[in-house]
Amino acid sequence: MMTNNNNNGEASQNGTPENSAKRLLKVGITHGDVNGIGYELILKTFSENAMFDICIPVVYGSVKAGTYHRKVLGTELNYHIVNTAAEAEPNRLNLINCFDEEINIEMGRINAEAGHAAFLALEQATEDLKNGSIDVLVTAPICKSAIQNADFRFSGHTEYLSNRLVGDKAEPLMILANNLMRVALVTTHLPVKEVAAAITGELVEQKVKQLYHSLQHDFLISAPRIAVLGLNPHNGDNGTLGSEEQEIIAPAIKASVENGIQCFGPYPADGFFGSGMYAHFDGILAMYHDQALAPFKALSMDDGVNFTAELPYVRTSPDHGTAFDIAGKNMASCASFRQAIYTAIDIYRNRQADNEAHRNPLPKLYHEHREDGDRQRHMKPAGMPKAEAKEIKEEQ
Repeated sequence: MMTNNNNNGEASQNGTPENSAKRLLKVGITHGDVNGIGYELILKTFSENAMFDICIPVVYGSVKAGTYHRKVLGTELNYHIVNTAAEAEPNRLNLINCFDEEINIEMGRINAEAGHAAFLALEQATEDLKNGSIDVLVTAPICKSAIQNADFRFSGHTEYLSNRLVGDKAEPLMILANNLMRVALVTTHLPVKEVAAAITGELVEQKVKQLYHSLQHDFLISAPRIAVLGLNPHNGDNGTLGSEEQEIIAPAIKASVENGIQCFGPYPADGFFGSGMYAHFDGILAMYHDQALAPFKALSMDDGVNFTAELPYVRTSPDHGTAFDIAGKNMASCASFRQAIYTAIDIYRNRQADNEAHRNPLPKLYHEHREDGDRQRHMKPAGMPKAEAKEIKEEQ
């Protein structure tokens, strides 16, 4: 994790790596559903003094709610109340009071009052992210049913933020990431009964392209290798259990390969994760929510991060929900939340470095070969057994 000791400088999405490296980044943090574990995650994370060496936290929440949770946890960490992100100070847990009204906190309960409090914090943080008052945004978990109101008719953070930050035509990519793997989704918060109809060849090809771009730009992987999962059990078993693999997914993979992307599959999801095949790839594209999140969380619950890619702003969150069942019991682990902060900072700096590299590219000292033979030869993922590589080529 990159650290520095210069705490000055204003937030800017377009600053150079030199400028951003001279200061601590301002990390906006929403408090999430106040009946959940949001404040517990925040307070536990910043009870570690080392966290102040890597960022200036700016919590968007409520003084009253924050004080309540601080007392419940029995922590001595105090908030530094500020009116704007510009007033945030280093080495302090800065908190912006997003609303003054009283709030009745009922730990572990779902209610509209807590949902409204979550929305007000998210709304202000989103505006500050958009205007450059903060560098990145980390969102604590919300309750999707409680937060619904006239201004929030979305299935989750991902959809709301893409709409508010980019507009109706935004096409964000949801990526779950940790040190083991990066899994992206073709469809996100969609009922399972609607998934098959939503998957088209054009959409799969678009998501492959987005994942490829994010792996290069956000994670600085120069030539990423991508695995694409099938939709049906056993990859449809040659059409017996579904034809999407043959008619939609495989042609989309072929088109992606023809466009120069190292893309393989489709793979049956169960065997892919069960055999450890995920370790051979830089990115994985799953067809729907639980196909990705179930194995991802099983393998990386403590350090998994949800990242919204393909937006001009950096937003991450822990890969878990409000945990109403343990709210207020001082049982929540802050590992995933802390990792979400690390990841947001890393991606911000990676983007700055990548932008700078493209502004000042080195001259090419070689000629690219695009013949099919060369392309196939360079497409074999590193470390993959020859037999498996042969099967992949035959599937293409």
